[in-house]
Amino acid sequence: MPKASAVAKPRTREKAAASTKPRCGLCGKTSRLTKTECCDRWICDDEANYVLFSYARNSCSRNHRRYTLCGFHFNEGHKRSWQDCKKCRKDIETEMYVHYGTNEFNFEKLADPPPYEPTRCGKCNRVIKLGTEAHSISSKGYTCSDCFSF
Repeated sequence: MPKASAVAKPRTREKAAASTKPRCGLCGKTSRLTKTECCDRWICDDEANYVLFSYARNSCSRNHRRYTLCGFHFNEGHKRSWQDCKKCRKDIETEMYVHYGTNEFNFEKLADPPPYEPTRCGKCNRVIKLGTEAHSISSKGYTCSDCFSF
């Protein structure tokens, strides 16, 4: 029985072209892309899909711009890199700083997030995840969605 050849097959022109085509750095799609203003990375050009006041997280572009330290840092006009920006660290509450630096909307995540005490509801003492759960804030502190009323 002959041995299988260890020589790799040459790549086809189609496969080579597909591997060099830009992809969204968050979801991997290859159509309707643009580059971010903050970090010059390929991302879906999909902000038009967002419905105002829906709080949907269905736009790669919007999510990166609004929910990351990279986007915040750029929008605030801070200098140098977001990874070591003292102004960003000072301006954002620690729990939200960690969320913005480590969530799935980042191309690059915060290497060493600082520790923080979880935020608790001022009425029932339940832990509130500020980055992902509904809550309200007033001069009296945070209130979870179970305790606030309209």
